Amino acid sequence: MTVPHREEFAKDALALLSQVGLGLFAAACSALPLAAQADVPPENATISLKYLDYQDSQPGIDRIRVKAPAIGISAPFAGDWSFDGSVVFDAISGASPAYYTAARSLSDITEQRRAVDASVTRYWADGSLKLGAAVSTESDYDSRAVSALGSWSSADRNTTFKFGLGVTRDRIRSNIDNTLDESRTTVDGLLGITQVITPTDIAQITATFANGQGFFSDPYKALDSRPRSRQASTLVGRWNHFFDSTDGTARLSYRYYSDTNQIKAHTLGLEYEQPLPDGWAITPLFRVYSQSAASFYVDPDPKFPNRVNIPEDYVPGESLLSFDQRTSAYGARTLGFKLSKQFSKDWAADVKLERYEQRGEWRIGGDGSSGLAPFIAKTVQLGLTRRF
Repeated sequence: MTVPHREEFAKDALALLSQVGLGLFAAACSALPLAAQADVPPENATISLKYLDYQDSQPGIDRIRVKAPAIGISAPFAGDWSFDGSVVFDAISGASPAYYTAARSLSDITEQRRAVDASVTRYWADGSLKLGAAVSTESDYDSRAVSALGSWSSADRNTTFKFGLGVTRDRIRSNIDNTLDESRTTVDGLLGITQVITPTDIAQITATFANGQGFFSDPYKALDSRPRSRQASTLVGRWNHFFDSTDGTARLSYRYYSDTNQIKAHTLGLEYEQPLPDGWAITPLFRVYSQSAASFYVDPDPKFPNRVNIPEDYVPGESLLSFDQRTSAYGARTLGFKLSKQFSKDWAADVKLERYEQRGEWRIGGDGSSGLAPFIAKTVQLGLTRRF
């Protein structure tokens, strides 16, 4: 089963691993620095090893399991240049429902994915330009992407602007339908500003825009038929505050998402990083998420919750329709923490644990979709970094 068609929650978890490389939006929307930073190449080369273990479930049933090792490298060269790259291998297994959360619709999944991304960055006194490319391959899905990300900083380094453009080309097939051979092209744009407010406060606002044309339906979901175009916009705000009394940093973030499928989503995140003696640091985190349903999503019939609820006016091949839990209206909460250790100036390690839970009744600002089982996902991520 392909990256865009398997559980989006597993995909999001894998996105965390991809940040050992420098994707366009991962780089632009990554955690804010604690202080203003000039656009200069990194002083040292680093190699990062990451391992992700992801498991999702619903009451009484384990669903998707992902195991994903990754390696990333970052290195300066030729004075004003740097190179960043990463390789990710993931193995997916388990079962995913063909509609709603019906246990009887579960189908087995076994898949492997290989993903590579690389970028080069040129630095100037007041800015930088990063050019990147990425490739991802599975048995029924191939993705190719190129991107450009630029930045410009004011003379006092208190203000930084970012702007980016990316193009992704996907080829989608199906392991259960040999006749399916579709494609999708998405163009992404990004604008952002980072501002030092006070010696202990820094803020960032980033807007992204995406225009996708092509195949967006999920061939592994029953009767799934979605529009062949989608426009989406995202607005992200971040605020970091450093506490002199504890040397700790609080990070507050808010994300608003809207697309032409009528999905509107809000994410509020809060984390606090506290340094401890002997190079240790702990970072608890909490996120709240809420989204409205897609215009083509249909709730289960309360009388027959384990069947697809086909509308009376449904026309095969023409009507837009989805019974996919990911397109329903719901709310979600994530609790987690990260523990890190700086062994020396050259060695560091970290472990990050997260628990995500999703329920229809947790939607904020409206009614959630009914008749769906709660969804739970647990993630463990291990990391080791060496500087040279």
